[in-house]
Amino acid sequence: MQGNLNVQTENIFPVIKKFLYSDHEIFLRELISNAIDATQKLKALSSRGEFEGELGDLTVEVKIDKKKLIISDRGIGMTQEEIDKYINQIAFSGANDFLDKYKDVQENLIGHFGLGFYSAFMVADKVEIETKSWKDAPAMHWSCDGSPEFEMKEGKKKERGTDIILHIADDCKEFLEEHRILELLKKYCRFMPIAIRFGEESEWVDSETEFTEVDDGNGGKKKQPKRVEKKVPRIINDTDPAWKKAPSSLTDEDYKKFYHELYPMNFEDPLFQIHLNVDYPFNLTGILYFPKVRKTIDPNRNKIQLYCNQVFVTDSVEGVVPEYLMLLHGVLDSPDIPLNVSRSYLQSDSNVKKIAQHISKKVADKLEEMSKQKVEKKDADGNDVADAPTQLEEKWDDIKIFVEYGMLTEEKFCERAMKFALLKNTEGKYFKLDDYRDKIKALQTDKDKNVIYLYATDVDEQHAYIAKAKEKGYDVLLMDSVLNSHYINLLEQKIEKTRFVRVDGDTVEKLIAHDDNIPEKLSQEEKDKLKPIIENEVDKARFTVQLESMESDDQPMVITQNEFMRRYKEMSQTSGGGMGFYGEMPDSYNLVVNINHPLIEQVLKEQDAEKQKQLVHQLTDLALLSNGLLKGEALTQFIKRSVKMI
Repeated sequence: MQGNLNVQTENIFPVIKKFLYSDHEIFLRELISNAIDATQKLKALSSRGEFEGELGDLTVEVKIDKKKLIISDRGIGMTQEEIDKYINQIAFSGANDFLDKYKDVQENLIGHFGLGFYSAFMVADKVEIETKSWKDAPAMHWSCDGSPEFEMKEGKKKERGTDIILHIADDCKEFLEEHRILELLKKYCRFMPIAIRFGEESEWVDSETEFTEVDDGNGGKKKQPKRVEKKVPRIINDTDPAWKKAPSSLTDEDYKKFYHELYPMNFEDPLFQIHLNVDYPFNLTGILYFPKVRKTIDPNRNKIQLYCNQVFVTDSVEGVVPEYLMLLHGVLDSPDIPLNVSRSYLQSDSNVKKIAQHISKKVADKLEEMSKQKVEKKDADGNDVADAPTQLEEKWDDIKIFVEYGMLTEEKFCERAMKFALLKNTEGKYFKLDDYRDKIKALQTDKDKNVIYLYATDVDEQHAYIAKAKEKGYDVLLMDSVLNSHYINLLEQKIEKTRFVRVDGDTVEKLIAHDDNIPEKLSQEEKDKLKPIIENEVDKARFTVQLESMESDDQPMVITQNEFMRRYKEMSQTSGGGMGFYGEMPDSYNLVVNINHPLIEQVLKEQDAEKQKQLVHQLTDLALLSNGLLKGEALTQFIKRSVKMI
């Protein structure tokens, strides 16, 4: 048996009411979008000379009238035939039909699905339309109570335009509250291209009839207008937001002002911004701001707002914006990003991918440009400072985690960033990757021809290790971001014959392995005797005792941590997958004993077992203390023992 599937119209309204949009509040955005479209169409007709009347005040108005919510516009209105075509036939989009007829029209129209009007039935148990067309046609009145039946007759509306009247259902009374409607208007409509009025607000102005006396500064009095409260129409939107303007017309202060308009609860200024303005092969405008990025990645990523022709769509922009750029703030506006019927979820297609690639390229362009431009600094005589930092150096500490994240997650961005990414040493100097390699390779190349990059994660905690490395003439980097371990692995893959070693990963003699060895003062027999003496006084589960030949004036004992194990353990804390094995492993350290130090010789020669044990304990605790590992009761006992020994 063969046949055709039949969709019963009686079932359409329950579907609309429950499932058409993910949030019922969307109805207000959809109805105002329709009003904006109607107004934009009229402006388009006027610019073409087809409408010769006065445009007049085109403000869209939203009103609450007892149990009714009314959205009014002074756009093109509708004739009886247009109501029958665009309202009575569900999903026949008026915007699409208009665009087909006027393909050369520049005005941007929002609606493309023809279902926006019916979102009204999610919150209303009756909807009325009062409309009068710009054409020579009678006004029309249409009403429907949510059943498949409607009533349409001639109306009484005198002026051009359309009023949508919603009789709000009892279970949706929140949409009759002024603060709720204002909240939604500010969320979805604050940058729509036609002015939107909702109620009134107070404004303090100088009175024209009331005056007050104030001191004139010369011992006398003068009259000045009294400040009085005045009610004015509340316009809730900025019809010409910053991203729609030419970048050349905006100052840094303009960009900052707009940033705080977008994020009123963020009191810090952005570091810098990128203004996007593309019309081929896709349309995209917007402003992306670089905020100060903390050492930890902010999990609250929904900071970029997506608009479609100045109508807010979503702040979940995955797919449109590359993963690493989710740390940015700002606005993107594009009519070329495909959206589903509720405009709430993005669909992945070729245009979206092209837009993401373009945004990534623009970010890389900006950062590379900043790496070449010096910060403008003047000396006392007004001359340019020769050694002024680049713009990227000045901002690097605030954005380095963003760049590292980008390099780890986007291969093309990584290729670009290898040219401008910076390394900072413990003295606060910045270097590009190639420049730093040239600086250290003469002294920091090991016997296997690997260039060794020494680094610290905390200058204060690792001060003793840094000082020892500098005594050797080595340079030490400061790498203190949460992504360090992953980033170091990446650089080792990208830069040939390179190894990164944390400065406390081994004794200074072994950080960079050379062929020359320091002579040992102890015989093999003495070393075999010494090792168990020390092992008996340490926690074997945490510490591995190693006997090393070091300079006699080096520390008697040093704590180090295996670079490989420590790095992979840190990586497991910021990633999942197969790294979890390392994260479960306990912290382990090497207790390196300097067999050339006089105190170690003293341990070996000490005949009194108790004194020998105390000396080993004291030397071990000193090593732990210098590494921040001596805490709690062990620290208290060390202090008591030290006082007693003194």
